[in-house]
Amino acid sequence: MDPDWLCFHPNPSKPQFTPPPGAVDTHCHVFGPESRFPYAPERKYTPCDATKDQLFALRDHLGFERNVIVQASCHGNDNRALVDALVHSQGRARGVASVERDVSDAELKLMHEAGVRGTRFNFVRRLVDFTPREVLAEIAARIAPLGWHVVIYFEAQDLPELWDFFTTLPTTVVVDHMGRPDVTKPVDGPEFQLFLKLLSEHENIWSKVTCPERLTQSGPPGYDDVVPFARRLVDTFPDRVLWGTDWPHPNLKSHMPDDGKLVDLIPRIATTAELRQKLLVDNPMRLYWGD
Repeated sequence: MDPDWLCFHPNPSKPQFTPPPGAVDTHCHVFGPESRFPYAPERKYTPCDATKDQLFALRDHLGFERNVIVQASCHGNDNRALVDALVHSQGRARGVASVERDVSDAELKLMHEAGVRGTRFNFVRRLVDFTPREVLAEIAARIAPLGWHVVIYFEAQDLPELWDFFTTLPTTVVVDHMGRPDVTKPVDGPEFQLFLKLLSEHENIWSKVTCPERLTQSGPPGYDDVVPFARRLVDTFPDRVLWGTDWPHPNLKSHMPDDGKLVDLIPRIATTAELRQKLLVDNPMRLYWGD
């Protein structure tokens, strides 16, 4: 089956920036191979295969030591490809799954033993059909005793509508991609200030400073319009930020980033060695390997 979006960069550059020892790529995916792990019939996009072996080779090439692999919507709630990657990671990967309300306690336990430490709620309408909030609240209550967290994916204009739900979740909450701000608007404008207010008022909420390639209007390689937003989050909430590649960049149609160049953005958003240590090592190790 042909993918309906760009395939990942075949030969990413070697970054000039060297991540600190123990660095973690906290947002990446595995897809298929379709022959073994079919894509969900209800998917909104079809990816190209991106296997665990390719992911682990990229990890080594970029100078990282660990991965956090996030279930993406094209596999639906079938987490087999994710769990397979975790089992074969030699303890160097953790996972964020996607589950339904009928998931059994035994299934949750098996996923936990494989390395799953969270579940993802997707609120981006063009990617998934919204799950009723009462169902998500029930799932959140069930995973909380495992020490799992909830990852939420939404777009900035929807935050006012979702605020009350997000702020009542009983777990640590990690926001994907800075809440997808409109980077044509000012970093000090009301839309992004609302997101900063969310983190300021709720210490259980974290943010990934990821995906400039999805947010940019100015484009690669510098993604200059995205950098101020990421830097503001790192400076303001240094103990609650995470970084990741988003490899293999699913459902991306504008351009395919060079992952080495994405790594080279890190010193621009985390401007001191102390901030980079927290962003790349201390924070992800506390959240994903702290058990």
